[in-house]
Amino acid sequence: LVTLVNGAYQPLQWPKLYNLRMWTTDIFAGNSLVGAGGGEDGIETTSLANFVTNSANEGVLDLWRGPWPGILRSNIVISVAPGLNIDETIKNRSLGEAYFLRAHYYFVLVRFFGDVPLITQPQSSSSNLYPSRTPAGEVYAQIISDLENAAELLPVKQDYTDADKGRASKGTALGMLAKVHLTRGNWQEVVNLTAQLQSMGYSLNANYADNFRTETENSNESLFEVQYAANAGYDFWSNENQSSWASTFMGPRSSGLVAGAYGWNQPTQEFMSNYEAGDNRKDVTVLYEGGPAFDGQQYSASRSFTGYNVRKFLVPLSVSASFDNSPLNFPVLRYADVLLMRAEALNELGQTAAAEAPLNEVRNRAGLDDIQSGLSQSAFRDAVLKERRLELAFEGQRWFDLIRVNNGQYGLDFLHSIGKTNADEHHLLLPIPQIERDRNPNLTQNPGY
Repeated sequence: LVTLVNGAYQPLQWPKLYNLRMWTTDIFAGNSLVGAGGGEDGIETTSLANFVTNSANEGVLDLWRGPWPGILRSNIVISVAPGLNIDETIKNRSLGEAYFLRAHYYFVLVRFFGDVPLITQPQSSSSNLYPSRTPAGEVYAQIISDLENAAELLPVKQDYTDADKGRASKGTALGMLAKVHLTRGNWQEVVNLTAQLQSMGYSLNANYADNFRTETENSNESLFEVQYAANAGYDFWSNENQSSWASTFMGPRSSGLVAGAYGWNQPTQEFMSNYEAGDNRKDVTVLYEGGPAFDGQQYSASRSFTGYNVRKFLVPLSVSASFDNSPLNFPVLRYADVLLMRAEALNELGQTAAAEAPLNEVRNRAGLDDIQSGLSQSAFRDAVLKERRLELAFEGQRWFDLIRVNNGQYGLDFLHSIGKTNADEHHLLLPIPQIERDRNPNLTQNPGY
């Protein structure tokens, strides 16, 4: 059963999800450009970022296909586990992990595509192999149910041995449930869940950089991260690869600064302009000329089309001397995110004064003063969203913030303000890939595509 569950985690590691496509959402969210080698390099992501994509886009196809193997594998565990005569502790934990993973995969799908087929049993030749799309509200109801089940079944993080570090825990499920309720605007639920998490022993790392170092993975700030390993024994480009692509793809192109170095994900000047003086996240997050050296080398702005490269996921050559061996995990949910969710929800409930404390906890760790007291609800909302943008930069969170706030109008207003004037309401969802619709005639297309 544990082996089956381990297989359900594996699609998270794939390029279709956290090894590439999830973090490239920051590019179409306006934080960065593809960069890379220019021209056709990463053209599918450039099309998404320019809001000229269509239903043949390869990046969209990856995001559609990425979660389904994980859903199938989770369904198998949920189907077979109750009937097994095995240790109850392992059985319950495995069931909890599968409920969490199924919920997470569906949460990815429903935010990108809206209505999606809801499949909760392993499919066989006798199943309906051409399922229609289920309304998003029903999908969210299943996600919430699965996360509530997971939270009941999973142990707390502290109960895991080192050998099982990185598995989903009770806090993982509660944190993801808070994120789901945040997405749905269920503010009181967010407040209740984040209060529970505050009492569970999580804390911010004293040093922001410790969230992105191999030596401090799965720290007290981590609720969930995708696990990667060096020397995993598989081809770098295959699904079975268990090493991270992030350092290789984001390293300044042809710089020798890190192994590989393809130069993707180059921060924009507009993004950089949001840092306040003294924000210590800047030096951790971005390479910029005149900034601190990386692994003993100074950075030159000539390495990038924008003059900047992402730094937070770069792995020194001393850790990974080969492009295909980076062991750096990818953060999915951090306690800083929990605090920012709490601040946002309290403010939306009219409790702006109480919302200052969790926001200030994040700001103070960044070396910044407390937020100005007495802000209006609207001004405080803007402050939290700006803090989320900087705290969670390049972690694949910004796009989901853009499309959820004010039913996506927040995102459209922002995109228009940075010159992406052809972004409109239909771009808040991605197109259903045409190749999938050709195979399943019951799949309808999202409006506008």
